[in-house]
Amino acid sequence: MTDSGTFALNDLVWAKMRGFSPWPGRVVEPPPELKKIAKKNIPAQCIFFFGSNNYAWIENSFIRPYEAFKSKFITSYKTVAFKEAVEAIEKYIKDPEVRTFEASLRQTVPDPDEQFDKLREEEEVESPKPVVTPKKTPKRKEKPKASRNSIKKADNDVESPQPERKRKRISTSLENNDVSHNELDGSFTSHGTTGRRNVAASGLLNRPAPIPRPETPEIDMSKVSQTLKSKNITPSSLRFGFLGLGIMGCGIVKNLINSGHKVVVWNRTFTKCRTFAEAGAQVGDTPSDVVDATDITFSCVADPQAAKDMVFGNCGVLQASSVSEGKGYVEMTGIDSETSTDIADAIVSKGGRYLEAQIQGSKAQAEEGTLIILAAGERLLFEECQTCFEAIGKNSFFLGDVGNASRMNLVLQMIAGISLAGLSESMALAERAGLQTKDVLEVLELTNMASPLILEKGHAMTKGEYPTHHPLTHMQKDLHLALQMSETLEQSLPITASANEVFKHAKRLGYSDHDASAVYVRARF
Repeated sequence: MTDSGTFALNDLVWAKMRGFSPWPGRVVEPPPELKKIAKKNIPAQCIFFFGSNNYAWIENSFIRPYEAFKSKFITSYKTVAFKEAVEAIEKYIKDPEVRTFEASLRQTVPDPDEQFDKLREEEEVESPKPVVTPKKTPKRKEKPKASRNSIKKADNDVESPQPERKRKRISTSLENNDVSHNELDGSFTSHGTTGRRNVAASGLLNRPAPIPRPETPEIDMSKVSQTLKSKNITPSSLRFGFLGLGIMGCGIVKNLINSGHKVVVWNRTFTKCRTFAEAGAQVGDTPSDVVDATDITFSCVADPQAAKDMVFGNCGVLQASSVSEGKGYVEMTGIDSETSTDIADAIVSKGGRYLEAQIQGSKAQAEEGTLIILAAGERLLFEECQTCFEAIGKNSFFLGDVGNASRMNLVLQMIAGISLAGLSESMALAERAGLQTKDVLEVLELTNMASPLILEKGHAMTKGEYPTHHPLTHMQKDLHLALQMSETLEQSLPITASANEVFKHAKRLGYSDHDASAVYVRARF
């Protein structure tokens, strides 16, 4: 890396494209088919990516030296493609003289413009007519198709070029034709195709740059919601644990503390615990420590796998010595009924008690204390949690056996996900038709289709800002779990399957951690 902040040719680096993990690469001269779109005051360099064999212009601020950051990045990602890329760059380091795929491309793939000029020069030169006098007229044979690399005929070729050959466009392609995001101008350009495209294709691929996710402000523990004040809750004398201080967990724990409950918290990122410790909560070192220190422990993490890790993992809930004393465990993570049953069986087999308490609502409802709680499992444990449910929600329902609450939650999430996908497509169509999306919402608000969810997400789409109230990745996860449930029950869900694909595409565009309303970005093209 030079003093000017740029890297020298052939420097090995980590380069990050928006929506992708840092990837091993090498600073190279741009191939002729990769045209740089100029943008003032933003220095960038052409990167050859190992493994995928793609090229891209990357801003210098998203490039780091390979060796200096190797220990940080090399263990952070474990996909097969990433491992292959690391193996490729390590092989290059050990033997720099090896003929890489990139080097061979530079030798075998000519500049398309240069190729066309050569072909045009050929056509302008009149070739001598061939003298062919066969005794017998042979059967007509199909002319063999020219190979991609055969552009110029040999000097002794017996065939002459057509006098008025139509102008043909010569294009080249690299091995990998994946479309990747251009860091400079926010458009999508194919790293493996020539820079020449027709207008229609360019329009289809000219997608907007990912919108930065607004930072989620740190929760303010000093403010008590008006809803909580009006409830006049008498807190339980039991001690409650809480595992997971994410978007929903923070609001839930805030209301538990502000309603006078004794709480012990744990989070994978320890710094998130400090705010709650300052408000009076105790902090456990591990999930098992929280279980040992409390009577009932709540868990609210990202997905089914994280929920299982919390229970079965190292220092997990089952490692607590006091589970056998009848400790209660309440699972609030959005999971499928099979996962909930597995966790319940493990907890009960150790002598503990289990309740699934699925929550309906978003970040705003969690902080205000207006969630809906869907519970199933042990009825006595449900009763012991009532003061907590009063603090965090406006209604709680007991639905019987373990699994019923999870199924009910997925059905409701299906309705929400399908509604958002439909809203996003409607708003995209309105915009394409020249209508003002704010006018659409103003009219919609007066109809019987209006709902808090539709209006809230619609306004986010209109503003083009997606502060996370319910992460898009969680919505897609719930749609996926609903589809899994439908497979088991042999119930066809074609509309849900379509909505799931729309959310999956939005995730691939880099909107996993944005609000679910960011699905509108996908619907616009």
